[in-house]
Amino acid sequence: MSFAFIEAEKASFPIHRMCRVLEVSQSGFFAWRDRPACQRKRQDMIHLAHIRTVFALSNGTFGNPRMHRDLIDEGHQVGRHRIARLMSENGLVAGR
Repeated sequence: MSFAFIEAEKASFPIHRMCRVLEVSQSGFFAWRDRPACQRKRQDMIHLAHIRTVFALSNGTFGNPRMHRDLIDEGHQVGRHRIARLMSENGLVAGR
């Protein structure tokens, strides 16, 4: 979590100073930043792109159950709870 904070605030404060204050190494921060995203994160990004497309096409009316059915029909293997989490994290709330 410290590394994410440093990444978010690097425009406001020097990285070396934040690393010292948070008691983490600069090399650890740069290694974290340059590390490729894990498999789950990559899959989440792919699913989220599809979710956003379907959400826009539905004019914001699809909640997670209908979104799940639609993505399954398109051939995606993704669970309803994962869709709910991704929609919630990205502020995609179904309207009427």
